[in-house]
Amino acid sequence: MAGFQEQLQRDAAACDAVLQQLIAETKGPASRLFEAMQYAVLNGGKRMRAALVLGASRMARGDGDDATAAMGALRTAAAIECLHAYSLVHDDLPAMDDADMRRGKLSCHKVFDDATAILAGDALQTMAFDILAGDATHEDASIRIRLVAQLAGASGLAGMAGGQMLDLEAETRPFNLAETSEMQMMKTGALISCAVISGGIVGGADDQLLAAQAAYAKHLGLAFQIADDLLDYDGDPALLGKPAGQDAARGKAGFVALMGGAAAAAEAERLIDEANNALAPWQGAGEYMQDLAIFAITRKT
Repeated sequence: MAGFQEQLQRDAAACDAVLQQLIAETKGPASRLFEAMQYAVLNGGKRMRAALVLGASRMARGDGDDATAAMGALRTAAAIECLHAYSLVHDDLPAMDDADMRRGKLSCHKVFDDATAILAGDALQTMAFDILAGDATHEDASIRIRLVAQLAGASGLAGMAGGQMLDLEAETRPFNLAETSEMQMMKTGALISCAVISGGIVGGADDQLLAAQAAYAKHLGLAFQIADDLLDYDGDPALLGKPAGQDAARGKAGFVALMGGAAAAAEAERLIDEANNALAPWQGAGEYMQDLAIFAITRKT
């Protein structure tokens, strides 16, 4: 896995460099808002979604060294990381999860204030679509439209926003396993699927590869959330960068509470096997994506 870890670090560093450039280009008179946006999106993180975009794009492009195509994939990855950062800023607000810590640092609203954090999230969300719509993302406008549509679907009523609403409802009544799975497929899985499929689209994947990547992403998204629940149950707060057990404290029954720790871990492994089997016909070309799937359930943060 040493080679995988090195590639993961290269992908994260490349995405961070593009994010820094794109954020710098947005600077205007609202300096406090600009600082909050920087804090939210450049404040660490695994860049897992960015890696999924870049890996899926490389799968589609093959061994070609096209700098323009590579930059298009990086811009797509940066857009999805902006959208992800917005969701975290809003999730941490007192009206949502009321979380003081994120990635080992104070949450955006604790450093600035609630109103500034809300606006920073709003600005990061719209910035994501602006990046995807830009000519530098892809020369073909129809590809850019597909990317925008993917992100809109993943972030709206049928995706993250709807999933967050169900997450709030889960604090008021017990959710069964089917309801919890549906909620997490919307709240977490939708953006993971968007990352993989968008990477395939911007990389020029054919219909067969896109279908396989979509199947991979569907299984990965749920496994990723089960792994998050396991970390919330018994993870190391020092590594997590936030207190463990927050969901249980808010009365939300996650996969561990509903299935038990051992069964939840086994289900995550089964889902990852299904995800990786979807990419099996591509052998070496899909190796990085398969390693990412394994990393998703073995990570410590």
